[in-house]
Amino acid sequence: MSAASSTSLPWQGRTLHFVGVGGAGMSGYARVACQLGARVSGSDRAPSPYLERLHHDGLLEAHIGHDAGNVPPGEVEVVYSSAVPADNPERLEARRRGLPEHPRAALLAELSALRRTVAVAGTHGKTTTSSMLVCALRGAGMEPGWLIGADIGGGLPNAHWGGGDWLVIEADESDRSMLDLHVEIAVLTNVELDHADAFGSLAELREAFRSFLAPAPQAVLWSRPELLSLRSGPYEAYDVPEPLLEAGGTRFPWRGREVRLAVPGAHNALDAAAALEAARLAGADEGRAAEALAAFRGAGRRFQLLGRSAAGARVYDDYAHHPTEVQATLAAARLEVSGRGRLLAVFQPHLYSRTRAFAPELGRALAAADLVVVLPIYEARERAADHPGVSGVSVAAATAAAARGRPVYWMPGFDEAELVLGGLLNSEDVCVVMGAGNVDELGRRLASSSGAAS
Repeated sequence: MSAASSTSLPWQGRTLHFVGVGGAGMSGYARVACQLGARVSGSDRAPSPYLERLHHDGLLEAHIGHDAGNVPPGEVEVVYSSAVPADNPERLEARRRGLPEHPRAALLAELSALRRTVAVAGTHGKTTTSSMLVCALRGAGMEPGWLIGADIGGGLPNAHWGGGDWLVIEADESDRSMLDLHVEIAVLTNVELDHADAFGSLAELREAFRSFLAPAPQAVLWSRPELLSLRSGPYEAYDVPEPLLEAGGTRFPWRGREVRLAVPGAHNALDAAAALEAARLAGADEGRAAEALAAFRGAGRRFQLLGRSAAGARVYDDYAHHPTEVQATLAAARLEVSGRGRLLAVFQPHLYSRTRAFAPELGRALAAADLVVVLPIYEARERAADHPGVSGVSVAAATAAAARGRPVYWMPGFDEAELVLGGLLNSEDVCVVMGAGNVDELGRRLASSSGAAS
């Protein structure tokens, strides 16, 4: 029985309206708010799988499109995502009526104060590490709650309040919301500049992570000098220097045990080691936690097998949008290619600011594939007018320069890419669609229904 279905419903009597509720994070906050007893409504500009799941679970029927009339009558707290501007009509209505407005970071901080919290931060690997940690704690019988930016696998959603003592949170640096959390165990996976619109330099980002780590009584850090130097208190360091990389999985030693993973790549071994160290600090049985990870099949949009193309090629979806992530994903995907198969990468750049900052590095990372398709930028919270001259063509050009003659295609949209890829893919190929936008829609088009993965 979850905490919300027991005798205490700490948010009973509250009414929360979520603007931007279709996102990976906001949909999770709405889900947990329902479990805590609040009345919940919400809106977003377009449908999403997260909205579909909230509706399917009977938690929320969201409004599609933003309008002042979406805000319910009476005493309502309006919660907005970082992608929702101040002139959004629902935020304007809240101010007209004198209703309280909360950024999503404030609500997340409030949730973290209700439970003993493990917060997983870092430029890469947050979602997978957090999901693995939930898997390990559940395997040890600890019934954690979680708030994570993707479905965590095994049919479980992106958020759940749980009935145990611990709450696992994916801590985001993009809007500095990680600094508002109440954290007992802080996990830091790595530090690289990613959000060029939020941090002016790597030094500024490092100081933000130092501030994140400082108040936590316990910490788990990747064993790298530049990370360990950010922590002034006690910590557990982890590393996996020589994982055994195989098609369909990874093996590595941890505290006298062999950990077996069903997800490929050295980066997944590192994420698993971080998760296990955090689980151990939270009091989990080490053996049961390690054994549980053998059943982990990956979080949503993290090298997720969507199915097979009409020609039989395996089609994967991955959230990789930073050069380091692209490189790690393609290295793992290469392990899945056999025989005469090829590795095809389909990349949708995310944000104009990131594309401007990292186009050459993205090109070099993508050039590891045998064939590359680059799509237009997914603009998210940014506008093309504010970034003149920046487009996905720069990524395609950088990829072509590094690809040593291997084919690189620039496609103006999903329809064109679907048509071209449909003719290019062969039965032994592996195709990975990558990006933090909506490129998974293209991946699902390419994957035939008969080959859909569970």
